[in-house]
Amino acid sequence: VRAASNGRMPIDSIHTLQQILPDRMKNIEEHHDWIRKIVLNEPRGYPAGCANIVFPSTHPDCLFSYVIMEQAKVYPPMSGHNTMAVATVLLETGLIPIKEPVTRFNLEAPAGPIAITAEVEAGKIKSIELLNVPAFVFHLGKEIDVPTLGKVKVDVAYGGMIYALADVEPLGIALVPEEGKTLVRVGELIKAAAREQLPVVHPENPQIRDVCIVVLRGKAHSAGATARNTVVMSTGELKWDDESTWTGALDRRCCDAELNAAPPPRQ
Repeated sequence: VRAASNGRMPIDSIHTLQQILPDRMKNIEEHHDWIRKIVLNEPRGYPAGCANIVFPSTHPDCLFSYVIMEQAKVYPPMSGHNTMAVATVLLETGLIPIKEPVTRFNLEAPAGPIAITAEVEAGKIKSIELLNVPAFVFHLGKEIDVPTLGKVKVDVAYGGMIYALADVEPLGIALVPEEGKTLVRVGELIKAAAREQLPVVHPENPQIRDVCIVVLRGKAHSAGATARNTVVMSTGELKWDDESTWTGALDRRCCDAELNAAPPPRQ
């Protein structure tokens, strides 16, 4: 399934893995990681590819639950494009009945329930809209020390995954495809430094902890957009003393993205 990047779904797991539902994400990571290796490692996978294992949901308001897997043994609590892929497959295979022109239902990600609105025409999905779990900020403008880069200011925020966000302008990098190799290296260095220097834990779910992905952001290049960004995914463990590990993959091309979010009122 194509939704920003490629996603794969082991449909048979709906029947064969029901027994690990109570603690599905942790259980799969610790005892069934062979599924990720088979589906996402070469020759079947590539660094930015993902897979999703689907189960009947234990949440009373959700039709199905799913666990997200990345090639580099990352199990994200939530992912937008993977959620879109899961919803599309469940609808177009008939596992969730389609109601045209709009089908609404909830899916359960490890991060929590996700509301889905699917626009459907002639049995095919035209668009998927989702309502994510609540987002919030851990740190704003926090300075970290990044080897080879020096002092870098980052924001750390949660929106289904824990992100470190950094501006590229102070780093002297442009958000263009030609800078892809540099963007990946810089993003991985910032992520590793943020994990070490800014440890964080989700206040309601202690299994969700520490920065696991990086957004590099800059000024928009086209009219109508307010920001431009790219997301860096890991392809392995970064080791400070081995520069060959200072690499990763861009989750999506450097693209313009609307940014009109406002923080919720403080309680």
